[in-house]
Amino acid sequence: MPLTQTAERRIPAVEVLEPRARDSWTHTRNGDPRGYIDSDKLKELWIHTGTACNLACPFCLEGSHPGDGRIPGMKLSDVKPFIHEALDMGVEQFSFTGGEPFVIKDFINILDYASQHRPCFVLTNATDPLLKRRHQVLPLLDNTYPIHFRVSLDFPDQARHDVDRGEGSFNKALEGIRWLVDQGFQVSIARQTDPDEIPADVETAFREILRDWGIPETLAFTAFPDLGAPGSEDGSPEITETCMEKYPTKEARSHFMCTYTRMLVKRDDRVRVYACTLVDDDPQYDLGGTLAESMDERIMLRHHRCFACYRFGASCSAPG
Repeated sequence: MPLTQTAERRIPAVEVLEPRARDSWTHTRNGDPRGYIDSDKLKELWIHTGTACNLACPFCLEGSHPGDGRIPGMKLSDVKPFIHEALDMGVEQFSFTGGEPFVIKDFINILDYASQHRPCFVLTNATDPLLKRRHQVLPLLDNTYPIHFRVSLDFPDQARHDVDRGEGSFNKALEGIRWLVDQGFQVSIARQTDPDEIPADVETAFREILRDWGIPETLAFTAFPDLGAPGSEDGSPEITETCMEKYPTKEARSHFMCTYTRMLVKRDDRVRVYACTLVDDDPQYDLGGTLAESMDERIMLRHHRCFACYRFGASCSAPG
């Protein structure tokens, strides 16, 4: 199938690239046509609240730390027009990532507004920024649509978790989880994977910890590999058109999030629409200034994080 004209104009107008760089959008380093995804229907809109975080984890895929401004913080006025555009397009869920969303001053207002229109999904470390705003979070239970929180709890080992996230962060995250569950919010856990792990054993260890904290053992887990820091390369194989024969049908490709999601990213004072919640460090994934135009674009699987979706079927969305 030939590439569409939209794929050819992927390069943002503000960025002048040499022909070799221009070709890298559509072809691999070896000159093979890249694998691609054609978008279907917008079902989920991700909103990047900004890269500021209360923690400074060395493995963070956003490179976040306190005061970080690589991606500025969102305001309600930034996202309102996109929320309504998404609603007009039939969006089913609003999802939020950072940094740490609860560091952002206007995040409660954004979450309040969004959860009056659709179910919401929030990625959080559930430590001090959330715990200090419990009085603002609690009234959100009365909104029309539910809010699901996915909390980062890296390993079922306090010392190993805290060596990167900071002393005491393991217990604070569990405190945040317990509070959210006790109030009636839906909660799941994001954990890290080890290459040689036995997943059932890891999750059994987690459930023992949850039981000790008086937290339901039935919480769902989503396991993520190391996705690397912004701008990094991990040596993953490049995905070609031939590779995509592994997923020959529309249904087979539906686990690629770029078929049904978009993410809002603030660049200076403008909000841009990006193809993927995991790829905000490559300007070629900037699909424009509206959701409608972004859905007409063919997404080339050029970023090394695309390989995680290709190989593992990984999804950042809430478990079903």
